[in-house]
Amino acid sequence: MAKELAKKNTDLIKELGEKSLALRNLRFGITGSKTKNVKEQKMIKKDIARIKTALNDLNNTK
Repeated sequence: MAKELAKKNTDLIKELGEKSLALRNLRFGITGSKTKNVKEQKMIKKDIARIKTALNDLNNTK
């Protein structure tokens, strides 16, 4: 069980890094008027919040 939690933890951390990078690139794209889907920023922020909540729950259950 501990190995499964550790694997989930590392997967979530990796996904969090990817989402953060995507948000950063999107912000720069919006500034330079390269992005057409402006609502994507809101969706990515919500995904980041969900990932952080899941990580917090995993760390509290250990």
